[in-house]
Amino acid sequence: MSHTSDQQHPIGVYVKVWILLFVLSTCSYLVDFFHVESYLRWTLVLIFMMLKAGLIVSVFMHLNWERLALKYTLLLPPLTLLVLIALMLIEADYTHLSRLTFYTN
Repeated sequence: MSHTSDQQHPIGVYVKVWILLFVLSTCSYLVDFFHVESYLRWTLVLIFMMLKAGLIVSVFMHLNWERLALKYTLLLPPLTLLVLIALMLIEADYTHLSRLTFYTN
């Protein structure tokens, strides 16, 4: 089955995505409702946020039906930034622990 530029996507795909977005938003709201605290709260909120953003980009912005080169062009820079942020966090923890070890009385 080939995809042409004038082909319409079935409305069922959009309805399912809207329902899934509603469920993910409800789950995100329930994290605050049940007063989840600490790193678990932020981890859950970020996971729900990334899932919702991925659904919106892939279905409503039609990235799901684009070429692989365009997907790499749009997805690799944010992934690279996430890797660099993770490396900076590791380095910051190492520096902090080194300072605590050598500069405290």
